[in-house]
Amino acid sequence: MALTGLLKKSLLVALYNTGDMAVTIEMQNTGDSRTRSEILAGVEHVLSDMPGEWRVSIIGSRANDNWEMKVEGPHGFERSYTLVGETGEHQPEAIRNVLIKLLPASTR
Repeated sequence: MALTGLLKKSLLVALYNTGDMAVTIEMQNTGDSRTRSEILAGVEHVLSDMPGEWRVSIIGSRANDNWEMKVEGPHGFERSYTLVGETGEHQPEAIRNVLIKLLPASTR
């Protein structure tokens, strides 16, 4: 029972599906729910006009202040980036800006 409670607190998966676009966002070990909600909204906004299915995972480290962000999209698109908390990259706007830079140039 305790493990189930921990999983519910540390894992957040959101699925957005609007017509021809689907976005799955997974977040683990990333702090308070207000910040997670802002991050989810930013990621969904960036990908809302992108065709195809997209998956974004942001996994916080228990060993240090880094989060690993992985972005997967159609046609084998895959990018990874380490978000460093010390430099402000855990802020929702910073994550949104990094995501924009990771996307294919033809979509910006």
